[in-house]
Amino acid sequence: MCGIFGCVGSSDCVGEVFNGLSFLEYRGYDSSGIAALSSDSIHLVKKKGRVAALRSALFSSSLSGSPSIGHTRWATHGAPDDSNAHPFLSDDSSFALVHNGVIENYLELKKFLSSYGFSFSSETDSEVIVNLIQYFYNGDTLLALSETVKRLKGSFALAVISSYDKDKIFFAKKDNPLVLGLNNGVGYVCSDYPGLSSRVDKCVALDDGTLGFISPYDIALFDFSLSPLQPVFTHVIKDDNLSIGHYEHFMRKEIDEIPEAVSRALNSYYMSFPASVFDGINRIVFIGCGTALHAGLVAKRLLRELSPSLDCYAESSGEFVFSDFPVNGTLFVPVSQSGETADTLSAVKKIKSSGGKILAVCNVPSSSIVRESDNVILTSAGTEIAVASTKAYNCQLAVLTAFCLDAAKYFSSDENIPFIDSALCELLAIPSKLKVVISCENLVSLLAEKYSSAQSVFYLGRGLDFCVACEGSLKLKEISYVHSEAYPAGELKHGTLALIENGVLVIAVITQRLLLDKMITCLAEVKSRGAKIIAVSPFSDDKLSALSDHIVAIPAVCDILTPIVSVVPTQLFAYFSALYRGCDIDKPRNLAKSVTVE
Repeated sequence: MCGIFGCVGSSDCVGEVFNGLSFLEYRGYDSSGIAALSSDSIHLVKKKGRVAALRSALFSSSLSGSPSIGHTRWATHGAPDDSNAHPFLSDDSSFALVHNGVIENYLELKKFLSSYGFSFSSETDSEVIVNLIQYFYNGDTLLALSETVKRLKGSFALAVISSYDKDKIFFAKKDNPLVLGLNNGVGYVCSDYPGLSSRVDKCVALDDGTLGFISPYDIALFDFSLSPLQPVFTHVIKDDNLSIGHYEHFMRKEIDEIPEAVSRALNSYYMSFPASVFDGINRIVFIGCGTALHAGLVAKRLLRELSPSLDCYAESSGEFVFSDFPVNGTLFVPVSQSGETADTLSAVKKIKSSGGKILAVCNVPSSSIVRESDNVILTSAGTEIAVASTKAYNCQLAVLTAFCLDAAKYFSSDENIPFIDSALCELLAIPSKLKVVISCENLVSLLAEKYSSAQSVFYLGRGLDFCVACEGSLKLKEISYVHSEAYPAGELKHGTLALIENGVLVIAVITQRLLLDKMITCLAEVKSRGAKIIAVSPFSDDKLSALSDHIVAIPAVCDILTPIVSVVPTQLFAYFSALYRGCDIDKPRNLAKSVTVE
């Protein structure tokens, strides 16, 4: 959500910043801009829309210089237009700033600055910050930045350039990610690791309450009171598979990468998982948002089936921060692809402040959630560019399933061990099943085209299948903009059946053998009211075939492993639905890959 990229070197940095912003498009945004220092003056170009619009504006402006900062903005305060796009100049044009986050007391600060004659050209909270820096400037930019951040309430990652400092980018960080890097006389500031992975070998991930500056050869860090801090460098894990290759969209490419990614995730889990995390535990709470929450729902359901005596929950991060759970005897498991999800990070900090035990499930080493946690399970999915998560979700399911099997072995009686060991063997072979299920894409594509005009789609399932229905429904909403809802199949007749009428599309996930007859009864109820039915199932059953208009057959696996496999057709259906509806698949409207504001 929003992206920052800055560069300082001995020559023009605008092209490098533009390339950085082009990579950060996956974070989600609605405008972009670049500012650069040239001939003692700061100039900027910013435009509503995609980075392509900024490119055209740059060609006609001849913007150049160093240092340079850029931004892709996801609107929070003010409409997505040119005036509200970043960067922002201070009132006297001596400072330029880009900002990720939300300033909660900006109206109060704006009123204060207006009383001193400052004017504003936007509706944003961010413009207040750069004018506050000007207000406090008295010959020392770092001191002015320190005085500014002490007065900000909320979250921020800031990058600032000054006409008084020709070889520095200043920065500050609180509750929003920011990383730094150096390479052969060039300094970089970026909102995430992947944005620097092709440029540097080592990064400095800023801790909360840190500010400072970067020059072509040096990084200087301080706390907000300007006491010096020592930079800690972390090796950047290179991802050589960032090209879209022959694919039309990253989402489709990433679906094809699922088998390899899941294999990598399981290898990573079994090489590093510390079984000691279960010591002294009698309760497990999974925490996440969106897709990560759905992974937590699967894990909760698995644990309740595998180890009924263990108390377990799955909670939305945004709701968790307003509730209380017992800390003693509890293992908290936050799940996040980016490790920067603001709601989940807030939950982690709340748990940590109470002395809770935290095991993070995350795709990004050295991200904020990982650094705040006691232990971590790295999903090792590789960089995921499309906003809608696919391979990262399957990797979350894979490692969480392994985690649940280990928990069951730890907490359960000996008679369950043979079943657990059998499931584990099958889990390790699941990548081969995933390769088979991806081959259903031709059928799924035909079905998506056939129902591309659907106005409403209902996803149904029971038990673990309901968790998959939730994720399938979310994917369809995310990228095709079709209204969709997921329901436990038994709930349909308690109100929602009123919405089922002739032609309504129902997608039923049916993989749990014990629940097959119950699901068939539910399909009969919607079929008799005119619904069209697509079933995702491994079963060859006459009643199921008679009731379903279409069946997407998936490989048979152990019941508890089915969510890893059965979700793939729903991912493909969402993809092809969006394709036939002409949607922006990799960058859906209003959404961001890394949600860094609450």
